[in-house]
Amino acid sequence: MASCTIQCQDVSMRMAELIERSGTPLATVKYYLREGLLHPGVATAATRATYDDSHIARLRLIRVLAEVAGMRLAQIRGVLTAIEDDSVSLHDALGCAHRCLAAGPALDEAARVEMTELMHTLDWNVAPQSPALGELARALTAIRSFGGLVGGAEVLQTYAEAMHQVAEAEVGSVPTADRAAAVTHVVVGTLLAEPVLLALRRLAHQDISSRRFGGQIAGTEGARRSERPQT
Repeated sequence: MASCTIQCQDVSMRMAELIERSGTPLATVKYYLREGLLHPGVATAATRATYDDSHIARLRLIRVLAEVAGMRLAQIRGVLTAIEDDSVSLHDALGCAHRCLAAGPALDEAARVEMTELMHTLDWNVAPQSPALGELARALTAIRSFGGLVGGAEVLQTYAEAMHQVAEAEVGSVPTADRAAAVTHVVVGTLLAEPVLLALRRLAHQDISSRRFGGQIAGTEGARRSERPQT
């Protein structure tokens, strides 16, 4: 079962090697096997089985979901089901994965209307039950409690356009030939790429601020002096 973004090889290994290569304790591996989160190995005896790289990939995915995303067992199971259920379309599977990644209270009526209007203005095709709408509504509410978004609707439009470009690049790179890999790609990419977006935004703030306000970034002048040739 190809459930990873790396190419799984037909190389069998015993439990001890699986534990060593995945960095997962024996008790945890056995627990995942009992719960059905990790698919069984190939039985070689009554109490023995062999495993392959797909098991390592699955264990790594579970670790990301549990440790990075902080998902509970039921949420992890939902993501894995979305990966494995071939009867669910790729689009719906990706939506399921996103719903498992975002959780929060349902929108009240006022927020629901506002988010519906915003998506209509942006001309975005978004499911009305998407948890991300709730996240956006709560974030905008918090910003308004401090006077509103600096730059107002124009800046929000800029945010939306920039994120749509990012999403186009990301979705365009999804490996559609392998459905399981596609869902895994989106889940892991969402978890691990969002901190990259945040870090790049902060770095861009530094760059634009230094150019606009003429500030000197700490340490850069010293670095420039050290690069000058000695006379």
